[in-house]
Formats: sequence, structure tokens, C-alpha cells
Amino acid sequence: MRLRAEQGVTPGVAGLPQARLHRMDGSDILTTPKTPVTQPTSEPTRPPIRFRGRSFMATVLAPVPPVAEWFGDLDALNRRAPNFFAGRPVILDLAGLKLTREDLDGLLAELAARRIAILGIEGAPPSILTPDLPPALSGGRPVGDIATPGEEAPLEPAPKENTARSLILDAPVRSGQTVLHLEGDVTVLGAVASGAEVIAGGSIHVYGALRGRAVAGAAGNPGARIWCRRFEPELVAIDGLYRAADDLDPAFRGQAVEVRLVEDAIKLGLFERG
Repeated sequence: MRLRAEQGVTPGVAGLPQARLHRMDGSDILTTPKTPVTQPTSEPTRPPIRFRGRSFMATVLAPVPPVAEWFGDLDALNRRAPNFFAGRPVILDLAGLKLTREDLDGLLAELAARRIAILGIEGAPPSILTPDLPPALSGGRPVGDIATPGEEAPLEPAPKENTARSLILDAPVRSGQTVLHLEGDVTVLGAVASGAEVIAGGSIHVYGALRGRAVAGAAGNPGARIWCRRFEPELVAIDGLYRAADDLDPAFRGQAVEVRLVEDAIKLGLFERG
């Protein structure tokens, strides 16, 4: 007996594909395949795209004329602190300059040659900005900006509550770490390693060795100070004024030192170890 097979669908079997076998005498034999020929498929549900807003602190570079001399000052800073701009987001503030598009291209090329990555541009006329440039930004404000009083001040102003908070770290700040606390002082009970950075809105106290960067008064506080028991920093700064290691008096190296501002200049002083 010879058999031949063909695909077909027989009503009454829920539409499942079956094999119909014909005998030579014309009668049929119906068989059901073990697995359907076609199976419905379902795609996995993908989560929707979400957008979130976050704010970060960025360094603002504001060139001043003559720009060539400004670049000379920038190069001097890079020589004293070669890694100062490494990994830092930088905003370019052009409000103090009148530039053409060619001038802007040259300025960005000079910054790129110094490995300074520009995140955005402020203060430039829209006519010279194109989509291939860093985006135009607006609305930024200095961290800790202090509002000036109006012309008519109250006769008896209410005393302001001191909301400054201190941050105490009971572990060393390791290389590559950045501690950012703009609401008050930072106290490190251990050391600040080379390649680490502490940024405080107020003063900085380091009970161990200071080998990294210490930036005090970052919220606009010229009265902030830096104290450490062993002075070996890569850079110290108060209220935006910087001194790199090469500019510091070597006589203070390894000593217990206080750093403060005197007439817009960084001053160092010794204090007794407690």
C-alpha cells in the first residue's frame, strides 16, 4: 500500500493543520502533527523611554581681552596644575567678548588643544552659533550667589538663621574621589590622597595629610580657610583664587598649615599640631 501526504486543514479540529493521507482506494487517514506549523508569537514589553533632569556644578571660563594674554595665564595655570581641567565640565562665558564666528572657532580650537572640553556656551550672539558647536546655555548662576539688598531696606531686619551645615568624613578621601559640599564646612578625619579633591562652601579641615586639591569658599566665601596637619597639596583655593603646588613656599611642605585670604592673595601660616 502506497501513501502520499499533503497539507490541509480539516474543519472541526480547531483549525489545527493536519496531514491527510490518501489510500489508493480513495479513503482518507487523518493525522495531527505533534507541533503546530505556525505558533503565535508575543513580543516582550519594552519599558518606555524616560527623561530625567539633573543639575551639576561646572567650571566657567570667561576669557577677557586681550585673549592672547588670557591664554598665557591659562597656560601658566596648566603648567602648575596639569590635571586641573581633567574630567571637568567647562562652560565658556563669552559675555565679555565681541566675536565673529571665525574668532569663536579659533577660541574653541585653542581650548581643545589644551584638552579643555567645553560643555556649553553662554553669552554668545545666536548668529554665530550653529548645531555643530556646543549648545547655547542660559540661566546659569554662580553657586551660592548672594542677592543684593533693595534700595529700601527694612529698618529692623530680622536676623538670618545660620543654616550652614558641616560634613564630617571619618574615612580618607582616596585618589580619584571628589567630595562636594557647598552648604558649609568639610572635616576630613583622615588624609586627602593625591588625585583626590575636596570642595567646600565653607572651610576645610584635614586631620591627616593633604596631598590632593582643597577648594574652600566655593560658595562665595572669602573668609573660608583651609587647615591641615601635613601640607603637601596639589592645589589650594579659596573663593576662586588658586595656588598650585609649584607656587607654594616649600618651607611649609609637611607642616601643619593654615591657608587663608589676605587682600585677595593666598597666605600660608603655621599652627601647632594638637
